[in-house]
Order: sequence, then structure tokens, then C-alpha cells
Amino acid sequence: MDEKFNAILSVILIPQVIDLIMKNESIDDIEALNTFYKSKTYDLLSNEETKLWHYSPLMLYSIWKSETETGDVILPEEQ
Repeated sequence: MDEKFNAILSVILIPQVIDLIMKNESIDDIEALNTFYKSKTYDLLSNEETKLWHYSPLMLYSIWKSETETGDVILPEEQ
């Protein structure tokens, strides 16, 4: 994984997504990390080619939340 890409994910995006999961789902940090890292959303996010990293943390949370409810990753349409 590219060093800059890895830094964007691990320092900026993922902590903010985890924070949103903790606050909105009322779960602790360990459970939030585990559920996010086991998700299809995380798999797509960690692949630089999918370009999910350009979404905001709130949008990534919404994608993850939808996945937990439906089992599918539904990406927003580009506008």
C-alpha cells in the first residue's frame, strides 16, 4: 500500500469513521474497530483503486451503516 494512501486512511479517515460508528451506534472503540475492519466497506476503502478514500468520513459511515442493514455496499452516485 502506498505510504501516503496508508497515512490518509489510518490517520485521517478511519479514526473519524470509527468515531462516528461509536457515537451513532453507542458501542465502544474495540467493537467499532472490529465491525468496521470486518466490513466490505473497509475492504473497498483499503483498495486505493476503488477511490472510496475521496468520500467524507460521514459518507463512509453511511455506506458502512447501509451495509450493516442490508448486507450490500451501495455507493452513492457521482454527481
